[in-house]
Amino acid sequence: SCHEEAVVRRIIAEMEKLGYTAEIDGMGNALGRMGSGSRLLAYDAHIDTVGPGDLSNWSFDPYIGFEDDQCIGGLGASDQSGGMAAMLYGGKIMADLKLLPENVSVLMAGTVQEEDRDGLGWQYLIRDFLAARGLRPEAAVSTEPTDGGIYRGHRGRMEIRVEIKGRSCHGSAPERGDNAIYKMADILQDVRALNENDDADGTEIKGLVKRLNPKYNPEHWEDARFLGRGTCTVSQIFFTSPSRCAVADSCAVSIDRRMTAGETWDSCLEEIRALPAVRRCGEDVKVSMYMYDRPAW
Repeated sequence: SCHEEAVVRRIIAEMEKLGYTAEIDGMGNALGRMGSGSRLLAYDAHIDTVGPGDLSNWSFDPYIGFEDDQCIGGLGASDQSGGMAAMLYGGKIMADLKLLPENVSVLMAGTVQEEDRDGLGWQYLIRDFLAARGLRPEAAVSTEPTDGGIYRGHRGRMEIRVEIKGRSCHGSAPERGDNAIYKMADILQDVRALNENDDADGTEIKGLVKRLNPKYNPEHWEDARFLGRGTCTVSQIFFTSPSRCAVADSCAVSIDRRMTAGETWDSCLEEIRALPAVRRCGEDVKVSMYMYDRPAW
């Protein structure tokens, strides 16, 4: 993320070869348009990847990749370079077979920074780039991998940060301090329970499965069952401590939260704030969304 320039320029070259009207927008997204109609159908593939993680978990070098008669492997091959290649050639096939009505055109977008901040590329496209040209897609197709199936929707996503204050002291007398990592450990168990628990009446921390229940989601439970339940998991943990012989004076975690129908960013934050371990921390804990300010390439 934020370093996609070489990939963008490679995509633009392929777009031009296939007959698209190609350009790079102000954020660095690669855009190709096929057809001249005013009604716009958009396709999307994000073109950044996450890192490879622990290389020992790979059966091949993710940067070199491999190809055989059935598979192509490499960093981002599924998420989401395969989608980018497929939709570009899909658009070419539409044009060659004259499947596009005269009043319709397709916009193929290779968007940046999705792994860093979901939706940021399309926010720019909709609010700024396309709006300035009087355009807005009537529908969009995401080419995220769905095991070859056509899906009619997907869950939302947000990133939550939980920060805990502690008080440091020398490690030889930890009772004099307030260990932020210990306090966070209790919160982590509650976050895990929020994801894994049921929604029975006797369950103190009712699990996110409750959104599938008309009792807890009366207006949206049917849509929630269609999209699937929400989930949460801790994805990162951070701490500060004066040294390895001192009590930690702060701890923070990132929570990856997937949302279903009937949930909002505000309700998800309040759900974390209402966890018993969070409430016990009082003013020492802060639950918030992340602020993203990394510039595009």
